[in-house]
Amino acid sequence: MKIILFLFSILCFFYSCTEYKRDKRPLTGNGDTTAESGQPIEIADTTVNYWFHDTPEVAETTSVGNDTIIDADYSFEEAIAGTKAPQSIIDQLTLFGVVYLSTDGKIHRGQILSNKTIANDIKKIFRFMFDKGFVIEKAIPIVKYGWNDSLSMDDNNSYSFCYRDITYSKHATGMAIDINPRFNPLRWKTENRPNKPEGAVLDTTVNGTLYPGHPVVEEFRRLGFRWGHSFTKFYDDHHFEKR
Repeated sequence: MKIILFLFSILCFFYSCTEYKRDKRPLTGNGDTTAESGQPIEIADTTVNYWFHDTPEVAETTSVGNDTIIDADYSFEEAIAGTKAPQSIIDQLTLFGVVYLSTDGKIHRGQILSNKTIANDIKKIFRFMFDKGFVIEKAIPIVKYGWNDSLSMDDNNSYSFCYRDITYSKHATGMAIDINPRFNPLRWKTENRPNKPEGAVLDTTVNGTLYPGHPVVEEFRRLGFRWGHSFTKFYDDHHFEKR
């Protein structure tokens, strides 16, 4: 009888160890060990890198390392400090991080302050640009430039929200985004006026420059954005907006 009990104890111990190993899977935020697809969720060792998560509507993640260069790290309150926008517009905004390949050939992390309506679209666009190796020099909320659009453009900064005359600018509600303004300057179609930013010249051989048929342009269009290249008076090639 003692021999039988001893063998039974060994069997129970072996079974409990097997179950323990089986359950040592990474957890999701709600304690679930599997994704909706039924597959275990991979979680990186945070001592090596960290995961940059999109919202549930964007089912993709971008992994970046400890050597990622941080271009912006504002809180929401800091990102809207000094804006003249009414509270009704501020309530429509959201601040989120984006990862991109910059002009120095290194991975950078910046931030976009935009309307909540287009936030997921912008996240998808940045992921698309990252995957395609399309260069973004920097993405910093325009508060850094004292809410001065010209200074931001001159610094080749990509941004979304900047409050101004709401009757003509989608930036006033965060429903537009500018991509590499110095690489993609505003150029007048009929008038002999300087490009904006001043001194900027379009060179489609430069990575980060847009042109008709460019994959980034087509991705914006696929997501329902209007490209400023189609404006009546000028080619606003850095500008994308959504109604």
